Amino acid sequence: MRKLKNVFAYHRRFMPRQAGAMRAWFQGGPSISGLKLVGAASFMNAAIYHAPLLSFASERLSGGLLDNLVVLSTLFMLVSVMTTIGLTLIGLVSSRLLKPVCMLAACLNALALYFIKTYGVLLDKSMIGNVLNTHYQEASALWHPTLFLYLLAFGGGPCLVLAWVRIRPSRRLRLAGFAVVTTVAGAIWLYATAGSWLWIDKHAKSLGGLILPWSYTINLARYQASQWATERKASPLPDASFLNEDKTVVVLVIGESSRARNYALYGYERPTNPSLSAMGAIPLANAQSCATYTTEALLCILSHDDPSLRLAGSVELLPSYLDRHGVDVMWRTNNWGEPPLHIRSYERASDLTQQCNGPACSHDGLLLTNLTQRIASSEAKKILVVLHLGGSHGPSYASKYPPTFEVFKPVCQSVELRECSKESLINAYDNSILFTDYVVGNAIAVLKEMPSISSTLLYVSDHGESLGEHGLYLHGTPMALAPDVQKDVPFVAWMSPAFQRLHQLDEHRLRERSRHSQSNVFHSVMGALGMRSAIYAPDLNIFSAQVIPRSSP
Repeated sequence: MRKLKNVFAYHRRFMPRQAGAMRAWFQGGPSISGLKLVGAASFMNAAIYHAPLLSFASERLSGGLLDNLVVLSTLFMLVSVMTTIGLTLIGLVSSRLLKPVCMLAACLNALALYFIKTYGVLLDKSMIGNVLNTHYQEASALWHPTLFLYLLAFGGGPCLVLAWVRIRPSRRLRLAGFAVVTTVAGAIWLYATAGSWLWIDKHAKSLGGLILPWSYTINLARYQASQWATERKASPLPDASFLNEDKTVVVLVIGESSRARNYALYGYERPTNPSLSAMGAIPLANAQSCATYTTEALLCILSHDDPSLRLAGSVELLPSYLDRHGVDVMWRTNNWGEPPLHIRSYERASDLTQQCNGPACSHDGLLLTNLTQRIASSEAKKILVVLHLGGSHGPSYASKYPPTFEVFKPVCQSVELRECSKESLINAYDNSILFTDYVVGNAIAVLKEMPSISSTLLYVSDHGESLGEHGLYLHGTPMALAPDVQKDVPFVAWMSPAFQRLHQLDEHRLRERSRHSQSNVFHSVMGALGMRSAIYAPDLNIFSAQVIPRSSP
């Protein structure tokens, strides 16, 4: 008992001294402004946690020493600028938040760095989903002493330093000015090193999964947003009725990065559309996309009105709407960026690999696997098939088609498109268009095998593509600034004789319309299937029975 009392006495006597010494140590550190903390933390974040990022880039760069250094410097600058802007925004809310946020980021970065280095993972949206859905037993199996060392060195070390220093609040005006100067400096650097953009764009998904803390913060937000969108119950559109019970098949082919300028159907001098021309496909005049990137363009194609007026997923989209009304909707994709869909048949190209045999079983050709049998076996009166192509997505156009479609030569094999000659770049792109023509032509051939069924095919690209015009490449330029080649897209229709008789149409009627857009798709598919509802707009249905006067000669 006496020993126990002595222990308590010791603690009463010495613990206050130890606690006081600890407080003195923490309070005795240097005092720095919040502005300096932002700058130091941004630099240290880029320097300490991004060895995997720079290593990934170094292993894949194939240019000269100077070009490689420019790319690596650009990546370092990009990480630093992003972190600076993020921390500055936090400091504008309250300088007191800077220290705890930096400490939390250090610990999370240490964990992320361990898993990136140990398992070679990329912290993309899918990986974040895996992390959030990991059970305790699975997580505990990942424990290793090295993980503790990473936490101690890369998390605990920076946290001790941050705990030691004292932060003086910075005036919000200085923080805002620092953010502006940093943003301008970063923009100037990116503009001056524009030659590195194409390489960074090609590897953007991998690079994005290695940038800390943005890989897990942004992808966590993306994953959660996709979960909310999936779980959000879309407001149903008005119920529809059918004008007839004739079996009808509509095939909607959504292209990728195809521009009308390179389609022979629109007057291009090269024979890039031999299949569509032979099948009697009809090019619809003056078609424009509503966006220059896939995600937004898909929403336009599948919406009954302007989707920018509401949150994605808040209103029923075309496939979900038709599926709810008993239409057999089959979605096959070799792409990404699709909005949440509530349909019963969704297949990726990788799902079809085992069922496919022969030389056509590659690239977008996989989407046609057993399509004839799938349509024939459907008991539904109304069928919609959506084929979402990988198409001509750059910058590696030469990888988008089988070797047998390398008709136009020589071709650009590099993702550094500025290093390719104009001729080789156009050749590679045109070969990808030629293969898309083959795939769409074969989809029409599937419908031609069922002559007694009313059927039609619509092909429309999500957006166009820049191939060096005005110094621009690829797509994604804001619509207000985007050149016509990123907005003018091919929009092609084909109708079976049975479909033309049912709708009292011929190709002249389709050619009479002077302008088209992606907003035509929803209502044209409804019209083709004989559906009517309160949201149906006959003026947007290219198959409408309304006669449009011919323009005067």
